[in-house]
Amino acid sequence: MKLIASLWTMAIALCLSGTALADELATPGDAASLGFSAAHLARIAPWYQARFDAFPPSAGLVPGAVVAIAKGGKLAYLQAIGFQDRARTVPMKTNSIFWIASMSKPVTSVAAMILVDDGKLDLDAPVGRYLPELADMRVAFQKTDVATGKTEYGVGLPERPKRAMTVRDLLRHTSGLIYPEMDFAYPERGLADTSADFGIRAIHMLYGWRAVYRRDKTLADFVSSLASLPLAHQPGEVHEYGWSVAVLGRVIEVASGQPFDQFLQNRIFAPLQMVDTGFYVPEAKLDRLVDSPMPERPPIWDVTKPPKLFSGDGGLVSTAPDYLRFCQMLLNGGELDGVRVLSAQAVKEMTTNALSANVSIFGGDEVGARAGTTFGLGFAIRTNPVFSWIPGAVGSFSWAGHWGTYFWIDPAEQLIGIQMIQATPGSKAREALLSAGINHLTYGALTIAAPSSSAPPVLPTTPSSEALADYVGTYDFGSSVSSHDKQGLADGKNGWLGIEAFVAMEPGGLRINHPTPGSPAAKAGVTPGDLVTELDGAPLKDLLFADVLARLRGPANTTVEMKIVHKGQDSASDLSVVRAARRANAVQLQLRVEQSRLVAEATGAWPIFEFEKDKVTPLAATSSSEFIADDDDHTRIAFVRDAAGEVSGLILNPGPEQLTAAMITPRPK
Repeated sequence: MKLIASLWTMAIALCLSGTALADELATPGDAASLGFSAAHLARIAPWYQARFDAFPPSAGLVPGAVVAIAKGGKLAYLQAIGFQDRARTVPMKTNSIFWIASMSKPVTSVAAMILVDDGKLDLDAPVGRYLPELADMRVAFQKTDVATGKTEYGVGLPERPKRAMTVRDLLRHTSGLIYPEMDFAYPERGLADTSADFGIRAIHMLYGWRAVYRRDKTLADFVSSLASLPLAHQPGEVHEYGWSVAVLGRVIEVASGQPFDQFLQNRIFAPLQMVDTGFYVPEAKLDRLVDSPMPERPPIWDVTKPPKLFSGDGGLVSTAPDYLRFCQMLLNGGELDGVRVLSAQAVKEMTTNALSANVSIFGGDEVGARAGTTFGLGFAIRTNPVFSWIPGAVGSFSWAGHWGTYFWIDPAEQLIGIQMIQATPGSKAREALLSAGINHLTYGALTIAAPSSSAPPVLPTTPSSEALADYVGTYDFGSSVSSHDKQGLADGKNGWLGIEAFVAMEPGGLRINHPTPGSPAAKAGVTPGDLVTELDGAPLKDLLFADVLARLRGPANTTVEMKIVHKGQDSASDLSVVRAARRANAVQLQLRVEQSRLVAEATGAWPIFEFEKDKVTPLAATSSSEFIADDDDHTRIAFVRDAAGEVSGLILNPGPEQLTAAMITPRPK
């Protein structure tokens, strides 16, 4: 009896322990104890609200969001902002339900790796072992002219693949399966803007005509409809986003012997207590379903009714709290609240670069880890702080959904961030909300380590007016708002053209998708669809993407000479573009003298520490070159001089977590 009582007591204790762990992701904890500034976290909701207020109802944006941030396994921030309906009558709830679209893909990838752990799925087995109907898929004919670099595609005479498409190819999007042409989803740009060759466009169109991808059909029906289609690329040679993960869902059905929805429920959703995640929203929960941002068009997914097609490619609905539990399981190495879903080895393999050195990434011509962002088995992975579009530490992994849902996981900081919005793809509203704002605001809310208690006391001093005048100017930090955000730790001297973010390498050169409005390139006449063939006299057709990006960069106020083929023209023309000093996402601090005191104010795209726009922070001198801010962070500033003795930059909080900036607009001499 004593043994039974002891076991019963232990069981209760374990249950209580599990509940406590679960509560740590349900109720926000003390921000300071988790390493955040509560005041800086409070900037997040107004940032979103300002954007909701800036766009009219016709902008294709549901004016609401849910944001969740966790650190060290504990919830730091969970906020519902705005409304979950377009009419602004139903307030957003923290458990409002969103169509997460392509954020379904990481869930499907985890499901596949569970079967790998079980010994029921072989990553390097041909897909045809599980789906015989796809065993004989051919590859569209491709021929590249060595002289011009132009690649022609033909669908009439498909070739045999060099090797079979594998399960691993499905996970990393190197299968050769692509998406259909989706101009309807991108009203501001079509596929023609990014692919000049009609042959490859024809393959996309062919997928749209023949593939049976409908909610009233099954995964088996869908896979069968792909059998007669050509692969766009040789398996393993090109990373192109497409229907790979949708096919993977059918592989999981076959390998597990269960319908895909049941497998997800049994092996992921139930163990992780993801109570609101599935392929449709039951009637009892419809009051929490966020509106579609595109009411004028039939919804891509009518998530109010049970489907026959369980699309692991983009069919799931979920909530911020549910998806946070999924992310925390990954950050924990496959386990949450004592329940192991996936092996630690499987998580490691999923979050490690899976592309070989000769595989291009995201439709460009850069390869593998050198692109700054690479792909694992289900996630984009950050590999280089300079080139990466994912703020955070190297090794961070992430993905986003069609309507703007987005998450990232930063293992170095033990940090998870989730954004839930619904906005029309291709709209300015969606671009404004997927501008890495949540990343910048989150990293900018992290606190820095306090100075050592053994440090000598800081004694104020009084510099002369002439000395203070030396420090007046604008200082540029690149795009970093925190020492924890490793993106763009440049010296502030790099110029900006405005075409760096939305480009793709093609055999003939650099294709321009979206020059930033108002940028130097746009003002000089660069338009969407233009092709840059030379930079400063160097042909681009044989260069890697990283080399091209390096040539785009240069000091501010310097000129880059381009040969460019404007969209709709056959021949190249010469174009000169002068690099600007200020970048779109620059973090800048302006220093000036007011009432015989040096003061600071943030003037760039983001606040930094306590420095904000329209807020003047006095600085007190502690030596001839060091100051301390009169703010809650007691930010320390040390000025840097060049070889001639002129002030050339500053350092915030000198030490292991310091941030550096270059002076870009000094006072007139």
